[in-house]
Amino acid sequence: MAALILPSDWIKNWDKSGKNEFLQFFQDLAGKPSGQEFVKDLQSGLYELCWHVIQGNLKVDVAAGLLADVMELRDDMASILADVFCILDIETGCLEEKHKRDHFTQLVGACLMCVPDGVLKERLDPETLESLGLIKQAQQFNQKIVKIKTKLFYKQQKFNLLREENEGYAKLITELGQDLTGNLTSHVVLENIKSLIGCFNLDPNRVLDIILEVYECRSDHDEFFIPLIKSYMCEHQTLCHMLGFKFKFHQEPNGETPSSLYHIAAALLQHNLIALEDLYAHLLPLDSNIVEEHKRDNLEAKQIARKLTMVVVPSEKTEDKEKEKEKEEEKNEKPPDNQKLGLLEALLRIGDWQHAHSIMDQMPAFYATSHRAIAIALCRLLHLTVEPLYRRAAVPKGAKGGLMRPLRNKQAPRPAETFDDLSRDVFTMLCYLGPHLSHDPILFAKIVRLGKSFMKEYQAESKLEIKDKTDTLLSCFLSIADQVLLPSLSLMECNACMSEEIWGFFKLFPYQHRYRLYGQWKNETYGNHPLLVKIKAQTVDRAKYIMKRLTKENVKPSGRQIGKLSHSNPTILFDYILSQIQWYDNLITPVVDSLKYLTSLNYDVLAYCIIEALANPEKEKMKHDDTTISSWLQSLASLCGAVFRKYPIELAGLLQYVTNQLKAGKSFDLLILKEVVQKMAGIEITDEMTVEQLEAMTGGEQLKAEGGYFGQIRNTKKSSQRLKDALLDHELALPLCLLMAQQRNGVVFSEGGEKHLKLVGKLYDQCHDTLVQFGGFLASNLSTEDYIKRVPSVDILCNQLHTPHDAAFFLSRPMYAHQILSKYDELKKAEKGNRQQQKVHKYIAACEQIMAPVHEAVVSLHLPKVWDDLRPQFYATFWSLTMYDLAVPHNAYDREVNKLKMQIKAIDENTEMPVNKKKKEKERCTALQDKLQEEEKKQLEHVQRVLHRLKLEKDNWLLAKSTKNETITKFLQLCIFPRCVFSAIDAVYCARFVELVHQQKTPNFCTLLCYDRVFSDIIYTVASCTENESRRYGRFLCCMLETVTRWHSDRAIYEKECGNYPGFLTIFRASGFDGGNKADQLDYENFRHVVHKWHYKLTKASVHCLETGEYTHIRNILIVLTKILPWYPKVLNLGQALECRVHKICQEEKEKRPDLYALAMGYSGQLKGRKVHMVPENEFHHKEQPVRSATPGTLQNGPGNTGKPANTAAASAGKAEDGAVDDSDKSKDKSQAAQKTASKNSTAANKVSSSNGNSTPNSTKGSKEKEDKEKTTKEKKDKKEKIPGSTPEAKAGGKDKQKEERSKEEKPIDSKEKTPKAEKEKRKEDKKEEKSKIDGKSAEKEWPKERDVSGDGKTKESSKPEKSAGAGSLKSLVPRSEGVESERAEQKRRKLDTHSSPSHSSAVKDNLNDLKDSASKHHPNHSTVLSKSKEKDDEKKESDKSRDRSKEREKKEDRKERKRDYANSDREMSQEAKRRKDENGMNSSKHSKSASPSESPNANDKDNGKRSKSTSKDKGDLAKPEKTSGGKKESRHDKEKSEKKRDSTGAKEEKKHHKSSEKHR
Repeated sequence: MAALILPSDWIKNWDKSGKNEFLQFFQDLAGKPSGQEFVKDLQSGLYELCWHVIQGNLKVDVAAGLLADVMELRDDMASILADVFCILDIETGCLEEKHKRDHFTQLVGACLMCVPDGVLKERLDPETLESLGLIKQAQQFNQKIVKIKTKLFYKQQKFNLLREENEGYAKLITELGQDLTGNLTSHVVLENIKSLIGCFNLDPNRVLDIILEVYECRSDHDEFFIPLIKSYMCEHQTLCHMLGFKFKFHQEPNGETPSSLYHIAAALLQHNLIALEDLYAHLLPLDSNIVEEHKRDNLEAKQIARKLTMVVVPSEKTEDKEKEKEKEEEKNEKPPDNQKLGLLEALLRIGDWQHAHSIMDQMPAFYATSHRAIAIALCRLLHLTVEPLYRRAAVPKGAKGGLMRPLRNKQAPRPAETFDDLSRDVFTMLCYLGPHLSHDPILFAKIVRLGKSFMKEYQAESKLEIKDKTDTLLSCFLSIADQVLLPSLSLMECNACMSEEIWGFFKLFPYQHRYRLYGQWKNETYGNHPLLVKIKAQTVDRAKYIMKRLTKENVKPSGRQIGKLSHSNPTILFDYILSQIQWYDNLITPVVDSLKYLTSLNYDVLAYCIIEALANPEKEKMKHDDTTISSWLQSLASLCGAVFRKYPIELAGLLQYVTNQLKAGKSFDLLILKEVVQKMAGIEITDEMTVEQLEAMTGGEQLKAEGGYFGQIRNTKKSSQRLKDALLDHELALPLCLLMAQQRNGVVFSEGGEKHLKLVGKLYDQCHDTLVQFGGFLASNLSTEDYIKRVPSVDILCNQLHTPHDAAFFLSRPMYAHQILSKYDELKKAEKGNRQQQKVHKYIAACEQIMAPVHEAVVSLHLPKVWDDLRPQFYATFWSLTMYDLAVPHNAYDREVNKLKMQIKAIDENTEMPVNKKKKEKERCTALQDKLQEEEKKQLEHVQRVLHRLKLEKDNWLLAKSTKNETITKFLQLCIFPRCVFSAIDAVYCARFVELVHQQKTPNFCTLLCYDRVFSDIIYTVASCTENESRRYGRFLCCMLETVTRWHSDRAIYEKECGNYPGFLTIFRASGFDGGNKADQLDYENFRHVVHKWHYKLTKASVHCLETGEYTHIRNILIVLTKILPWYPKVLNLGQALECRVHKICQEEKEKRPDLYALAMGYSGQLKGRKVHMVPENEFHHKEQPVRSATPGTLQNGPGNTGKPANTAAASAGKAEDGAVDDSDKSKDKSQAAQKTASKNSTAANKVSSSNGNSTPNSTKGSKEKEDKEKTTKEKKDKKEKIPGSTPEAKAGGKDKQKEERSKEEKPIDSKEKTPKAEKEKRKEDKKEEKSKIDGKSAEKEWPKERDVSGDGKTKESSKPEKSAGAGSLKSLVPRSEGVESERAEQKRRKLDTHSSPSHSSAVKDNLNDLKDSASKHHPNHSTVLSKSKEKDDEKKESDKSRDRSKEREKKEDRKERKRDYANSDREMSQEAKRRKDENGMNSSKHSKSASPSESPNANDKDNGKRSKSTSKDKGDLAKPEKTSGGKKESRHDKEKSEKKRDSTGAKEEKKHHKSSEKHR
C-alpha cells in the first residue's frame, strides 16, 4: 500500500510508547462509522503491523497479543484481518526469502484463536491451510470444492413443468393480473410470487417469462412492472436472452412483432434493466441488409427521375407504368418487418432519446426517419421538448394552440426553457429528422417561429459576451434551416402558409446567408435523399407541362399552377423557367405576368436563381462570332428589369453581383443594371431620341416624364424608391458609379485586347450609357443631403479615385445645382427683398460661394499651362451647367400642355366613361397642366439668373495668353469634345454653349475659328468614336450646322447675330475689339463662302471614311451623316457625290456586312428624300469669283486637311492673331521673303493634319519644317516620272499617287514652263485610257473626265490616315480651258480682291464645280436607268470637249505665265513680313502663317504652321483687310500672286480652270 499509516518510531519505541499509540490509533478508527474509507484505513494499519512481523522488526507473540486486543474493537474485525492475511498469503508465496514465509505462517498460527477456521478456509490458499493444520490434504480439499460447485451450479433439479403443476402458475397469473389501481405495490406482489415459487416449486426463469408476458399484455402499467422486474431479477443477461427469444419467435416469414413487445423492450432499456448492445444482436434485419436497402432505394429514385426527364414513346410509357404498378403492389403486399425500427419507434414514444439516438447512428442517414411512424414519433418528442420555450417566446399574438402534456417518465429529454437549452437535444433531434419534418407542419411552424423570435433577440442584443454565445446558436439555426426546414418544405404539398412563415424567419438574415441557403437547397439537398430526387424530377416534369402551355392568353390559370408548384420547390421550378427564357425571349412577358401568385420567399429565391443563372461559368456571354453579347444574357437582363419592377424583390444581391463583376473587370453584366434602372426608375438611355423628346429632356422633371421618354413613365415611384433604398442601405451608389466610370477605359485597355472591335465598342457604349442612366437616377432620386454626403469633390474623384473628368463632373453636377439653389434660398430668407435685381445678385453670390472651392479644385486636374488660356472659372462653368440652365424649351412645354388640353376635351366628349372616372381623369390632367406651367415659369426665372451670371463672368473667361488658336484648341480639347459625346443632351448643350459664348461677346473667343475647327476635319474624330458616341457626335454637328445654316440663310439674321460680334472679327487690334470698323468683320457673302468650304470639307471627310473599307469608319460616318441630314448636304453636287459613294457601299456590303448595308440603305433613302431641298452651288454662295491661283494649293490637302487657309474667314482668323501689319513691315521683309519662297512652296503640298487637336510647342516648328523639306525633296526625286489620274494603274498605287501630286506642286519651283506642258500631254493620254475603260466599268463610265472619287478612295485605303487626309478624294485632276472667260475672270478677281474676298472660296467653288459635273454624270448611273445609246453619245461629247479644252488651255497658259513671274516677288515679300512677325511671338506656332479656321477639330498646332506655307496666295489675302484705303495695291498683289502660284502648282490648276470654263459654257 502506498501511504504508511504507522510511523516507524512506534516500532522502534514499541515497549515505551509504540504499543499504546498503536492501540489508541485503532480505537479511534474503530469508533468512526463503518464507511469504506475507514475500513481501508483499518486494513492498511493491520497490513503494516503484519508486514513488520514478517520483516522481523516485531516479535510474533507481541503482535499476536496486540491483534487479540484489537479484535474486540469491532464485530467484523476478524473478517478484515482474514482479508489482510489473504493478501499477505499471496505476496509471501511469491517471495524467495523463506524466513519471511515462515514468519507469516507463525503469525497466522498465533492468531487462530482470534479468527474462525471457516473464515480462513474461505480466503487462504489450500497449501497454506495445510501447513497451518487446518486441513489434512490440499489436493482432497480442491476436489471437494469442485464437486460442491458442480452440484450447485450445473446439476439440474427436476422442477415441475407448467402442465404438470398448473395450480402454481394459475395462482401466479392471477396474482399478476389483478387490479393494480388500488394500494397494491410491486413489493407485496413480489413476496406473494416468492411464496408461490416456494410452495409450488416453480421454475424462477419461467416465472420471469410469465411476468414479461403479463407485462406485455398490460404495457400501460410501467410504474408497476418495472420495479417488480427490477427487484425480481438478478442477472441482466437472463432478461435480455428472454426478450431476444421472444423477438426471435416473431422473425418467422410473414410474422409481425407486436407493438407491446417493442414497448416493454424500450421500457426495460430506458430503465437500464438490459443493455442495448445485447438486445440489438437479437433483432432483424442485419445492418448490412439495411444499408443495401437504402442504396437500392436511392438507385430506384434516380431511375424514376431519369425516366421522367427522358423522352419516351407512348407505347413504352404504358408498359413502364404497368411495371411500376406491379412493383408497388408487391411492396404493399409484403411490408418488411423491421424490428430495429419498431424498437426505435417505441423508444421515441416513451422519450428515451439516448438509446434511440444510438440505434439511428447504426443506420444510414435519414433511413430511420424516412419511415413515417418514426418521423411522427420523433416529431411528437420534439413537440414536448420545445413546448415551454415556444409558449414563452414564439406564440403569435392572438394564437391559442393546443397544450401538450409532458411525458411522465423522468428519463425523457428535459423540456427547453431558453434558447440555450435548444442546443442540448432539440437541434440534434431536428438534424436526425431532416426533410421528414414535412410530416408535421405544426412542428415546422413552431421551429420557424422559434427561429424568428431568436433572430429578433439576436439583432437587439448588443453585449459582446452574450453575442458570442448567440453566434453559436445562430449558426445552429442556419444549419437547421439548411438541413431541415428547406428540404421539409420541398416535401410538403403546396403549403403557401409555410412558405410565408419561413420567409418571416429568413428575411431577418442578411441576403448573403439566405442565398447560401438557397444555393445548398438547389444544388445539394435534392441529391441527398431518394424522396427529394423523385420530387425534383416530378417538379421539372410538371414545370415542362406548364411552360409548354403558357401564353399571353392563359397567364392567369398558368400563373396559379406555377404558384402552386413554387410553394414547395421554387429553386427547381425557377431554374427550368429561366432556362426556357434564355432560349425563348418571347416568354418573358407571360412569365413575368404569371409570377403574381408567388410568395415572398419564392420571390427571394427567384432573385437568387437569376443571379446564379447570370454567374453560370459554363455559359459564354458572347455569341460565337465574338462581336455581340449572347442572347441568353440579354433575355435574363430583360427579365430582371421586368421582374424587379413589378414585384417586391430585394435588389441588394443583384446590385452587389454587378458591382463584384465590375470590380473583377467584367462589364457584360452592366446590361442587367441598365435594364433594372430603366424599368424601375423609368429612366431610358437611348440615342435614338426624336428632336421633340430631346427638347423635353432639357426641361424640368415633370416635362421629362411627360415628353422625354418613349413610354409613359408612371407608377415608378415605389419601384424607384426600392432601388434607391437598396443602393443606400448597402452603400453601393458611389462604388457603382466609380467602377463604371473606370470600366469604360477598362473595356478598351483591359478587356479589349482579345475581343472584336465591334464588341468592344458595344461594351464601351453599354458601360457609358449605364453610367449616364445610373447617374441620372441618383441625381433625380437621392435627396440633396444624401447626394452631397456620398459624392466627394471633383478633385478627389479625379486624382484619388481615378475617375475620368467627364464622369467626375457628370456626378458632381447635380450636387452643385442643389448646393447653389440651397444657398440661394438661404440668402433670400436672410434678406427679404423681392426686386428682381436683388434676387439676381443673391443668386450670383450663392454661385460664387459654392463654386469658389470648385474653381480651386479644378486647377489640379490639368497642367498649369492650360490655365494660361482658359480660366478655371470658365472650365468649371462649362462643366457644371446643363441645358436646363441655358434655355427654356417653351415649345416642348406648350406641346405637352396642348396634349393635356386635348385629353381633357376627349374626356368630355367620351360618353361611355363613368362620371366619377371622368372627374378623376380631368383633375389629373388639370393638375399636370398646372405643374407643367409652374415648372416652365420656374425654369424661365432660373435661366434668366444664369444668363445674368454668365454675362458678368464672361470677361474673365478666356485669358488667351498664347493665341486665339491655342485657346480654341484647349476649349475644344478639354471641354467640347469630351462632353459632346457624353450624352445626347450634352451634345446639344455643347453646341448651344458655343453659340452662347459667341452671343455674350466673350473677349478672346473667336467663333469663326471654333466652328472651323469643328467642321474642318472630322475623319479622326469619327473614326475614334463608338457607335453611340458617333450618334451623339452627329447630333452635336447637327446643332452646330443648324446655327451656321441659320446665319447663312439670311443676311439680316447674320448682321444681327454676327455682324458686330468679336467672334467674327478678322483682326484684333492692340486696343481690342472696338466693334466699329466693318472692315475688321467678316461680311455676309464671305461668310457664305466659308460655310460652303465647311460643307465641302464635310463631304471630303465623309467620302474618305466611306472609302476606307474599315467597318468602324463606314458605320460611324453613316450614323453621323444620318444625324446631320437636316442641314447637310445643302449643295446639290456635294449631295450627289455622297449619294454615289453610299450607293457603292450598298452594293459592296450587301453580302459581306449586312449591318453596314442596312445603315447605308437607310441613309441613301433619306438622302434621296432630301434632294428636293438641295440647291445648286451658285445659289448657296455668290459664285462669280474667277479661278484663283491659290486654288490648287488650297485644295491640295483635301477637305479633310487642316493645311488649307482658304478664304477671308481664314484670313480674318489669321489677322485676328497677327494684328495689323502695315506697309513698312512688308517692305522691310521683302528680301527675306524672296529667299524663303522656294522652301515654303516645296513644303506646302506635304502638310497633313494630325488628328487630336492638341497644341504643339512652338519650339518644334523649325525642326518640323526641316523634316518636311527633306521629305519633299526625296519624294520629288522618287515620283518625278509618275502620272496621277484616272487609269487603273494610278488608282492602284494610292500612296504613289499622293506623293506624285505633291511632287507636281513642287516641280514648278525648278522649272515653270516645262511641267504644265508635260502635265497636259499626260492628261490627254489619261483621257484616252479612261475612254477605253468606260465600257468595262459601269460605275465610272459617266465620269470620263476625272474618275477621281474612286481613284482617291483606293488611294486612301492603301495609305495611312495622315496621308489620306492630305489627298482628298474629291480632287479634280482634269485640266480646264479658260478660253473666253479668262478676261472676265480677271476683272471679277480684281473686284473681289478689293472686298477682301476669300481665296479659298473660289478654290472650293471651282473644285466643287468639278464635283458637281462629275456627280451629275455619275449619279444617274445609280439612281436612274439610262439607255445604252445615250451613254455612248455622252462619252463622245465628253471626248470632243476635252480636246477643245486642252487647246484653249495651252493658249491661255502661255499668256498667264508671263504675268505670274512679275507678281510673285511682291507677293512673297508681304508674306515674309507677316511670317516674321508671327515668329516673333504675335502668333502661335500652329498659326504662324495663316490662322485659318479651316483647321479640323483635331488638328495639330504644327500643321497650322505647315498649312500657312502651303499657299503663299493666302498670305496676300491676309494682308487685305489691314488696309482699307489700299484696294488697288491689294488687288495688284493678289493678281501677281495668283499668277505666280498658278505657275508653281502646275497641272493641278489646269484641271480646275478646265472645269471652270466648262461650267461657264
